[in-house]
Amino acid sequence: MPAKFEVYTDKRGEWRWRLRSANNVDNIASSGEGYKSKASCLNGVEAVKRSAPEAEIVYPDQDKK
Repeated sequence: MPAKFEVYTDKRGEWRWRLRSANNVDNIASSGEGYKSKASCLNGVEAVKRSAPEAEIVYPDQDKK
């Protein structure tokens, strides 16, 4: 079973997403902010899905040394 995005409303009625691990135990990532509309929240999910496969790992603290 692959990881999955959960889309839900929070206590304030705002839309949020979280990326859950394949075993559904761990949160891998979350929206970090609430969205006023479900469509905006889904746009956030799609942005992560588009960007993440090409994202590189950087170590900014080590670059300063």
